[in-house]
Amino acid sequence: MIGMSGRLRSALIIGGQGIRARKLRTLLSMLSLFLGVLAVVVVQTGSEFAQKQLLADSELNMAKDGTLQIYLPPNERANPVVVDTIGGRPDAVAMLENRAVIGEPNVAPVNPGGSPFDQSRGGGRGFYTCDNRGNCTDRSQTSAPPGKAIELRLVALTGDIRQFRAFRVESGQWLDFGTAPSLAPRIVLNKEAAKGFERYRVPAQMHVDGAKADSTPQITGVVNDGESYGPVAYVRFDELLNWLQPNALNSQNIQLQILMSPTAGDLEQTLRSRLVGVGVKADQIYVTTVKSKERIQDQLSLMRMIFLGMAALVLLIGTAGILNVGLATVGERVEEFALRRAVGTPRILLAGIVLAETLLTGLMTAAAAIGVGAAGIKVGASMFSGRFPSVQDIVFPWQAGVAGVIAGLVAGLLGGLIPAIRAARIPIATVMRA
Repeated sequence: MIGMSGRLRSALIIGGQGIRARKLRTLLSMLSLFLGVLAVVVVQTGSEFAQKQLLADSELNMAKDGTLQIYLPPNERANPVVVDTIGGRPDAVAMLENRAVIGEPNVAPVNPGGSPFDQSRGGGRGFYTCDNRGNCTDRSQTSAPPGKAIELRLVALTGDIRQFRAFRVESGQWLDFGTAPSLAPRIVLNKEAAKGFERYRVPAQMHVDGAKADSTPQITGVVNDGESYGPVAYVRFDELLNWLQPNALNSQNIQLQILMSPTAGDLEQTLRSRLVGVGVKADQIYVTTVKSKERIQDQLSLMRMIFLGMAALVLLIGTAGILNVGLATVGERVEEFALRRAVGTPRILLAGIVLAETLLTGLMTAAAAIGVGAAGIKVGASMFSGRFPSVQDIVFPWQAGVAGVIAGLVAGLLGGLIPAIRAARIPIATVMRA
């Protein structure tokens, strides 16, 4: 073990001396290998960024990976049970969706059905009200005269949803669930709703289906919620409850969704038992787990393999460059290696000297490529952060650095293996001929 450690140290020292003695050839080897290692670093960085971006989009539109999503069928007794069970729990949030119109009363809104403002009329999801017999009517179809009003979906939250969905605050502030409820409901708009209020001047009067009277909302902020179907406003449930009729939660027109932490198994069982107790069928309680990473893994793996294959071709060209320089160097140092053999230097040490030079060259090239890649990410983030806000927080991934080091070592090993074998096989008699 001591002998092997000494040989390794000697190979590294002599290899480093050889690099210093042949700086130009070392530089040529690094140039031939640089693009290949940089390509591997760029591909690994791109795949990590793509995975992060896809997961961020999934967390924005659906929920964070591992979150439990619970959907319930329309049931006039389910909503009060859910609110009573989940209220005040930090590991679950209930979302109760209703229809709201902000603006002049008894007029047709500028976006019937809660449609996006840049689409034709009636292009949204639409709002349907149903009676006990199952007869439903589209509330967007109205004979009321047109007026200054905006129709949107009002989502009442029992807690902070951002622990499950990564809403990004664009302006203002998010709902504060730590303060006392206000009689004037505080609402946060999504980007589509903010576009409508910026485009149209409407009175601050909000009508909610099932409310005792119209309220005066306070708009506190704007968020990016990933919603593409139309304007949405978010409100604290306890503030909206002040304006609802006593039996409003029993309405089948309120859509309900629950987001729950994967560690809240006791809460799920309690909620399920209470829902079954009020008449909800157990097989109609749908529980799904968000598996964003599993869903995008195959897509990312295929993309990564394709680009890594292209990077490997560039790296192979760089390896060939190291091989050519190494063979030329060994050819020039035949007498030196033969003389070393004559004074008792083992063949394995001669091979180690050549391999040490190529491996050190590969490591230096990897360090240069990683440095250029990290600097390029910083420059690119500063240049394109205005157009692409998602790149503002991007950092150089450590996986890309590891991939660059491995690529440099592999290229150094492959490029120096044949010259090392050739150096080890040089006969001692060569020094006599010299």
